[in-house]
Amino acid sequence: MQLLKIESIERLWAFRLFTEETASESTKSEVEFLSTLPVGRGERRLALTVVLLSVAIFLAAAPFAKIPLMPIWAFIPIYQSALVINDLMTAALLFGQSSILRSTALRVLATGYLFTAFMAVAHALTFPHLFAATGLLGAGTQTTAWLYMFWHGGFPLFVIAYVIIKDSNPKIVSMQRRTYAVVLYSIAGALIATLGFTYLATTGQGILPAIMEGHHYTDAMKVVISSVWMLSLLALIVLLRQEKRSVLDLWLMVAMCAWLFDIALAAVLNGGRFDLGFYVGRIYGLLAASFVLLVLLFEHGMLYARLVRAHKSEQQKTAELMSANHELEAFSYSVSHDLRTPLRAVNGYAKMLEADYRESLDEEGNRLLGVVLDRSRQMGELIDDLLAFSRLGRQPLKTYPVQLESLVRLILDELSPDYEGRVIDFTIGKLGIVESDPMLMKQVLLNLLGNAIKFTRNVNHAVIEVGCRDDATDNEKIYYVKDNGAGFDMRYIDKLFGVFQRLHSNEEFDGTGIGLAIVQRIINRHGGRVWADAIVGSGATIYFSFPQKNGRA
Repeated sequence: MQLLKIESIERLWAFRLFTEETASESTKSEVEFLSTLPVGRGERRLALTVVLLSVAIFLAAAPFAKIPLMPIWAFIPIYQSALVINDLMTAALLFGQSSILRSTALRVLATGYLFTAFMAVAHALTFPHLFAATGLLGAGTQTTAWLYMFWHGGFPLFVIAYVIIKDSNPKIVSMQRRTYAVVLYSIAGALIATLGFTYLATTGQGILPAIMEGHHYTDAMKVVISSVWMLSLLALIVLLRQEKRSVLDLWLMVAMCAWLFDIALAAVLNGGRFDLGFYVGRIYGLLAASFVLLVLLFEHGMLYARLVRAHKSEQQKTAELMSANHELEAFSYSVSHDLRTPLRAVNGYAKMLEADYRESLDEEGNRLLGVVLDRSRQMGELIDDLLAFSRLGRQPLKTYPVQLESLVRLILDELSPDYEGRVIDFTIGKLGIVESDPMLMKQVLLNLLGNAIKFTRNVNHAVIEVGCRDDATDNEKIYYVKDNGAGFDMRYIDKLFGVFQRLHSNEEFDGTGIGLAIVQRIINRHGGRVWADAIVGSGATIYFSFPQKNGRA
């Protein structure tokens, strides 16, 4: 029964270590967004299908673009309202990603979508016969047409700027307060640009060439709209020339294609307002405003689904870990009660035999009695180490400033019986103060100094040094325990910190093979790391680090 429990405990520890490592890796993994996710084959096919379908509809509608249709005055407010809602939602989602990724390029693109939303509002307010005969805001006969030009010429410039300054490898960081100030500046910039263009198209419309005669276009319109159309084409070319495209870039290209068809049908190939090209072109404009929004919403849905799955997985891991903890607690009780009871009897009877019958036993009998006492002592140490290791991680850390030099001297006094009459040359450097759990820190130093004393047993002049390296950084401070003892072969370094892993035989140096595993577990819980360096026959050095906090490790 006890043997089965001892065999199963390693499986329980392995499970606990696995769950902790998995949780640590999950927090370090980078979040993938549309702006960082590379384009897959499925996305390419879908985008190409959408573009080809758009081309087919455009080619079918282009020959009939000048056919006049009945003015539907409700079409404009419905269309503009949908545009504003789509563009505002897209801007909000992009601002969110730019804040998380600290991406200036995404912030520029979000500002571009915000600019189009503001311009759509201004365009609707100045549209003739919609809210007033000549439009609101002091609009004239040319105002709405020029606002359309500024609107459709401005957004491609934002797209071009996005591509130029786009971060190739954005770093994932958490949001800070100053991020909101940057977003506010972007909103203010888009609003100022909109107000400036609106002022120019209303109060300053006299300095702009006439591009509308009633509901029809003038010759000057062809030059202006061609320039606007070329800006959209330039934005599409810039997107196409990128070496590495994200999913966001792909759907921006689809949006710019729809933008080109919008301008071509609504302002180039048609004859004026309320003809076939006017209506179909604006439908393309609505689609252009919807593509990126739809994939962003789909992405957020997928992220939410992954979050739900991750939450369920964490709940399952938590339940399994709690079950494992219960098993470990039961094991600890079993070890403490069921194993210690017969061990005390064995040790007690052996000591009675040694006290009462030592003189009557022959040399072989005394040797065997010594073996029994020694093995019972080793078994007691193994039980203590198993209990100590099983308890690690079950209690929260209680960290305080610990003066390491004083703690080292205290531990050396406790370990003095292990010197076995030897003179050991100890050197204790300036260790300073470390923020740690005092009891766990003592356990670390007990194991490291105990090992150093043990492995210098066969050295004529034992030298043990406890110090702090000079190459400490702002992030961590490095300590070490160095001896000139037996050392070990660095080929087996991977086994050094494993449970029940020993690099020396029991006949040469006694021990349970758990001490360094305990050291590593404690240091890792404090956010540090442990490593070693050694030469066979010349000694070993065990290093451990602690993160720096306010000048303290």
